[in-house]
Amino acid sequence: MRPRWQRVGLLYLVILIGGIALIAFALQPSGPRPVEVQLSELIRESQDGQIESLVVDGEWITATTKDGRELESYKGETSIFEITGLVLDGVDYEIKPTGFNWGNILISFLPLLLFGGLIFFLFFRARGSNTQAMSFGRSRARLFPGDKPSVTFNDVAGVDEAKQELAEVVEFLKSREKFQDVGARIPRGILLVGPPGTGKTLLARAIAGEAGVPYFSISGSEFVEMFVGVGASRVRDLFDQAKRNTPCIIFIDEIDAVGRHRGAGLGGSHDEREQTLNQILTEMDGFDTNTSVIVLAATNRPDILDPALLRPGRFDRRVVLDLPDVDGRVAILKVHSKDKPLAKEVDLSVLAKETVGFSGADLANLVNEAAILTARRGEKSIHMPDFEESIDRVIAGPERKSRRISPKEKEITAYHEAGHALVAWILPNADPPHKISIVARGMALGYTKQLAEDRYLRTVSQFNDMIAVFLSGHTAEQLIFNEASTGAHDDIRQSTNLARRMVTDFGMSDKLGLRTFGDRQEMVFLGREISEQKDYSDRVALEIDREVDRIIKNAHDVATKILTENKGKLVHLAQTLIARETLDSEALEEVLKAPVPPETEPPVPTAPATVTLTTPVTEEKPRPKRKPRTKKAPVIGPVLTDPAPSD
Repeated sequence: MRPRWQRVGLLYLVILIGGIALIAFALQPSGPRPVEVQLSELIRESQDGQIESLVVDGEWITATTKDGRELESYKGETSIFEITGLVLDGVDYEIKPTGFNWGNILISFLPLLLFGGLIFFLFFRARGSNTQAMSFGRSRARLFPGDKPSVTFNDVAGVDEAKQELAEVVEFLKSREKFQDVGARIPRGILLVGPPGTGKTLLARAIAGEAGVPYFSISGSEFVEMFVGVGASRVRDLFDQAKRNTPCIIFIDEIDAVGRHRGAGLGGSHDEREQTLNQILTEMDGFDTNTSVIVLAATNRPDILDPALLRPGRFDRRVVLDLPDVDGRVAILKVHSKDKPLAKEVDLSVLAKETVGFSGADLANLVNEAAILTARRGEKSIHMPDFEESIDRVIAGPERKSRRISPKEKEITAYHEAGHALVAWILPNADPPHKISIVARGMALGYTKQLAEDRYLRTVSQFNDMIAVFLSGHTAEQLIFNEASTGAHDDIRQSTNLARRMVTDFGMSDKLGLRTFGDRQEMVFLGREISEQKDYSDRVALEIDREVDRIIKNAHDVATKILTENKGKLVHLAQTLIARETLDSEALEEVLKAPVPPETEPPVPTAPATVTLTTPVTEEKPRPKRKPRTKKAPVIGPVLTDPAPSD
């Protein structure tokens, strides 16, 4: 078979030659055409001796008269021998043999050939670009053969419990008779649930790789098109292919794109998405008990799926993939760094403690960013500072050293971050500070990174210390400069939200009691609030606001007391930060534990500028008392555009 570029080039050449030929025939010069006359008139001209020459071409006779005229006549079925005596008497004549006029045929059929070539060319390009223009109803699932597995369970870390549950699926695909002998039925469908980046797609491919079976992968959004019935047709085609390749696995990623509650679309039950869902439900019910086809689906929104999709017999089992803990993060970092040259001082356990809340995809990106930084500096191995810098880039963004910051703003930022670090270091229930910097990253002028732990429960004292740490930056600015800046706006927002959740969600208010306030609808795993239904009175709302104010005020008093009693240490830490811009864990601990130098003094706050009046101030005369206004009857009429001033 010829290469694609040769076929396309040949097609272009044919179209070009046809176009040139058409243009050539169209532009071919032609003289004056003969005058068409009746055959009887041509015979009469011949009898009068006016014909000089005669040409018989098929069914047409062309005659040239002695005075230079050209006459043309259609003889039809009349034999030339029947008119020879009348026309050819004493006249020079020529009889051309009959045949095809290829020129006329080419001119007649060339437009059709060009049009057909254009249609073929467009169809060829549509197939080449994989748009499947002529196969809307065919499934777009990608098939991965099972004889060459690219992913196994060894490539998936941090989800040990999920792998144990799914190991049964692998065993069933390998030895189906073991389960059938005891009357067991493997689940037909397994729903993988978890936040983005936790490895749902990777785990599904690992199951197919472990079992050594074909693996069909498709996204939920690929079923639905603008044409009615296409989604259902693709579902039928996908399951037909799966049954022909049994045993196999079908993986539908982001199934919530087609598996939402029915009846919520604009088209009601006739919505294209709902027809696709109905077909999926029908196909999963139509599985034979001996058919080794297992359907895996992944979503991070299980709360919006249709109940019919989650009933036994369809998606029988639900496997939850949560964010990895510290041991899981260590295992994930080992997987992604096994082929990378790590320096001896790299401690993955320390990196795992610094990356609380990171998903598997975040950790993979972290290792890749560290490798990029190493290659950028021209080194051969990845060191610990490369990972530290990558963590900061993932959390806060890259450094913005080109941002111009005035010395005054740099000083305010240093005291702000020093306040965070000092209060977090002293409070017993707060996460200890790990790194502090006043180098701008993203939209932040500085940041304080705390070494958090994996916690699944939090107490009132922990929340109070967290709020105190949030407010300590603002408190340090007020203590040193006698005024606050806008740098604490995000800290104030977080402390307010946390204090309100303590009162309304966690029942941590002695005054309001053990109850929740407000029926909130949130996105599962993401914690994102969609809406809130108010189920309390206005009086209770006022009490909620008072309790929130009380919690924030108490935390602010704690931060103020700590910073006031340790003002010298605060100044020493801030001045060290101004000089070095960044303090890692060792340097930060050294500064916090060191005695305060006696010469350390806070900056002198500048008094606000005063305004001097240039005009003399005259004593204001007392205004005469107005007479009390009497109420008047309301006036019905147009509203005044310039109402009278009120008292």
